[in-house]
Amino acid sequence: MSKQVNKSKIRQEEVLQYEMLEPILDSLFIEIKELSKKKQDGVLNETKVKMVNRVLTKIKALLANDPTNEFLDLLDEEKPPTNSDAVLILAQFQTAMEQFKRKHWNRGAHTWDILHETS
Repeated sequence: MSKQVNKSKIRQEEVLQYEMLEPILDSLFIEIKELSKKKQDGVLNETKVKMVNRVLTKIKALLANDPTNEFLDLLDEEKPPTNSDAVLILAQFQTAMEQFKRKHWNRGAHTWDILHETS
């Protein structure tokens, strides 16, 4: 029995945001994961935390109406996270972005289900 996903339409601006943010998130995940392999308990420096949070904040805005949003936390800037904690948080964001795409991507047509506004 296949799992049915509730499809809903999104605005073109949301597609553009997703397509900009998704590869950046993937790149951040790869980089932080490599740091974690070398030193799991190493702490991210302030610059990295701010860079990552800038991207995560935009993703949270994109997913503002998505149920996954309540489980997405930014990195703590007051007490910077360990590399392994940052990997966990980035993995949650990646999963939320994948679910967002599954919800709004028409696999048969290989295109987004875009809401076309009528004037």
